[in-house]
Amino acid sequence: MQFSEKLQNNILILYILDKMNIPLTIAQIEPVALKFMDYFALSQSIKDLLDIRYIEKQTENQNIRYSISEEGGVSLEYLEKMLPLETRQAINEYILEHRKSIKRDYEITASYFPNLDSGDYTVKCSVYEDEIMLLEINLSVVTKDEANNIVGNWKKNSIELYGDIINKLLT
Repeated sequence: MQFSEKLQNNILILYILDKMNIPLTIAQIEPVALKFMDYFALSQSIKDLLDIRYIEKQTENQNIRYSISEEGGVSLEYLEKMLPLETRQAINEYILEHRKSIKRDYEITASYFPNLDSGDYTVKCSVYEDEIMLLEINLSVVTKDEANNIVGNWKKNSIELYGDIINKLLT
């Protein structure tokens, strides 16, 4: 039995979000979804699934992340067999290979915000584990370049920095 391409795309997005089991940005969904659909179909599926509340959108640190809703999960139980077995296997393999790095991106965040009153920037750096905040640091810096450097360095060195901070505070 053939199903519409739009329905298959929607099921595919639900399947990815369900199997990854952590909220994902569009940039994290794209590498696997774009193997099976084009960017416009992906965007339309996200919109459609939001409209019918099969996925939920959350904004955190200027990032929009999507997760499957309870209703979406119930529907997926009935619909996932509509995805070809090869497609499900390819998604499962992708998730096995990339889940740790995607989860790390979710657990280590850094962003900056301009302070319109003073002209400086606030940099917010965080470490999470299983959605529990372990550490959050807010810094005020003078220039956008300093803010960008801190964000980049935090993302590259956060594990070491977190350990250093904890050690310094405990000794």
